[in-house]
Order: sequence, then structure tokens, then C-alpha cells
Amino acid sequence: MKILKNKNIVLGVSGGIAAYKAPELLRILQKAGATVRVVMTKNACDFISPLTFEALCGDAVLTDLFDGSYKSAIGHIDLAKECDAAVIAPATANIIAKLANGIADDALTTFMLAVKGRKIVCPSMNDAMYDNAAVKRNIIRLEADDYIIAEPSEGYLACKTEGKGRLADCDKIADKICEALTTKDLMWKKILVTAGPTREFIDPVRFISNPSSGKMGYAIADAARKRGGNVILISGPTLIEPPEGIKFIKIVSAKQMADNVFMNAQDADIIIKAAAVSDYRAEETFEHKVKKAKADRITLNFCKNTDILKKLGLNKKKGQIVVGFAAETKDLEQNAFKKLEEKNLDIIAGNIVGKPDSGFEADTNKAVLFFKSGKKEVLPLMSKDELADIILDRILKSPVA
Repeated sequence: MKILKNKNIVLGVSGGIAAYKAPELLRILQKAGATVRVVMTKNACDFISPLTFEALCGDAVLTDLFDGSYKSAIGHIDLAKECDAAVIAPATANIIAKLANGIADDALTTFMLAVKGRKIVCPSMNDAMYDNAAVKRNIIRLEADDYIIAEPSEGYLACKTEGKGRLADCDKIADKICEALTTKDLMWKKILVTAGPTREFIDPVRFISNPSSGKMGYAIADAARKRGGNVILISGPTLIEPPEGIKFIKIVSAKQMADNVFMNAQDADIIIKAAAVSDYRAEETFEHKVKKAKADRITLNFCKNTDILKKLGLNKKKGQIVVGFAAETKDLEQNAFKKLEEKNLDIIAGNIVGKPDSGFEADTNKAVLFFKSGKKEVLPLMSKDELADIILDRILKSPVA
């Protein structure tokens, strides 16, 4: 969420039961470095006190166009001029209808008409209301007017029914704001990303794999999506929910990974292979579980899997960029440059694994980027989300990008 740093965000709160979640969203945005101001409808004040938001953001809350106590007589216009993005969470059916039809009869709707920055609306209501044709029509109209919609989730609602209408999770709303503020410098680019481990089964209950969590590849796919890319993510088994708005292909084995990568590689402008693919698989697999033998040792024979990255690099089309990863335990520079040359890659992101703050399963990474030109770039410890954006930045600066 680095993009939120020093941004001016206005949080609009309308009169729904989910208003109690708005302070959590405010804190997430503040933690990311944004300055947050709040505008509330009068009905919202019946659900949560403006004093709560004033205590959290350290500034007055705008609730009334004609409130003489607010610091400016035209506070809604001043806020609109200053804000980089405005988000309404929760957004009731009433506020959605007003915005869709240009009605400005209170502080929040009048403010929204004056906003020139990005606008995000987060519907929250009873499932039958959300499914109503008028509400659906109004949401379509808002999207046509360049509003971004953070779709509600399904679950148990305040009216004691279950369905789609719960306010989207605050983390997802913050993610939508980040997406709205991100420059779309990968628009029209087709980007293929691989992530996670593969599993090479020996029998139905045993396999060979590695500790890859998939976090780096998922971070790259999400960053590319935010920047406007048309993203395909091919992933081995992970515990991560795939980003919204991408094509997601789930695989298990190296062969499945290879088949799906080669099926989609030809159309890709950029290929970023962050998956940790098994180099070998069992030569023989067993239909049933292999029972414990009396012998102290058993021998398994292994055969090589296809070197997906090498095949991609040696067969890449004109203008296509192929990026790999090198997870090493020693001699990083030597091994990375060797891999870069042998596999005809444009960039390799290398790191030493085995440290708690870098490599497999960690949320952070300390990487070195190696380039086809022979140059290298040593990066400090950073989150994998930050590293993902740096890798994409360097791809766009590549001579063939």
C-alpha cells in the first residue's frame, strides 16, 4: 500500500449498520501513510458518533452543509479540491441512487459531485435490496460514470438472513483504493506469472515439494493487475486467495505447470516465472500407498522435469520479456548470471534463502536484480509487494519493453 503514503483520502459514511466498520478502514489507510478526512450523512450519525472519527483522524467531521462550526463555509468544496480519492463505506441503496442520478441534497452527496479524484463506492445492504433491479441499474450507471465498485461479500447479514450484501472487508476496500490510484502503465500488456511450489507424487499420500508459499508470485500478479495488465497467474498449491480480476489456473505437478505455461506463453508480452518448480519427479509412481518395508532403506529413482524457464527463454518471441528467479544458498551472483545467460533471460531476481526475513514463506525479501546487460541492482530488505512493483518498473525500462 505504498501508493497511499501522503495521499489525501476522504471517507464518506452513510447510514447503514456497517458504519461501525468505517473506523477500521480509516485506521488501515492511516497506517499506510494517508491523511484521512471524514464526511457523514445525518443518518450515519445515528449509527456511529462523529466524535469517534474526530478522535481518530484529529480533524472535524463534515456532517452538515450549513454547520457554522465547521472550519469553512464551503468545506465540501475545499475537501473535494484536496482529495486524491473519495470512498463511501458503507454505501446504502439510498446514497447509491442519489449519486447515480446526480442528486446533491446533503454534505456527502454535494461533496461527491465536486470530487475530481478517484471515487470508490462500497455497497452494503440487505441481499434482497442489493439484488433489486433499481439498485443494479444504479450501480451500472455509477460504473459508467467512472466510479469503482467494491462489491459486497456473501454471509450473515444484520437482518438475520444470509446472502450477498455484507460490506467488503476493509483490507479489500483499501486494496481497491490502491488500485484506483495506481498508474496504468501496463495497460494492454498480457502478463503471465507463475507462483508457488509443485508437488511430485510418489504414491497417493506422499510427494516431493519445497517450502515456497507463493507470496512473491501472487504479489507480482496483483501489482501487475493494479497497473492495468491483463494477468494470467498459474499457481501450484498455496494458502493464498488469488487476486480479483485475473485469470487463475491452479496446478499441482511440474508437468501441469509446463503444459499450462506453454499453452499461454505465446500470447504473453511479459513472462515472470516466480514458481519453485521441482527439477525432478519420481520415475515410477504407485497406485496405492507404499507400505513400510522391513528394510532400513529404500531406493527411489528420479527423472528430470522439463526446464520450463529455459525453454521459454530460448524460444521467446521478438519483444517478449522473460524474467526468472534464483533462490540460492551460496554464490548468488555467479549462479544468477549463469542462469541468466544459459536460459536467455532478460532479468533474474536472486536472493539467498534460509533467512527468516527473506525467501520462502517470509513476507519480506532482500533481492538482487541481475540484468542481461551485465549490470546488477542490490535492493534493501522490503515487502514482497514493494519488490513486485520494482520488478515491474525495471521490466518497463527494459530495452525491449
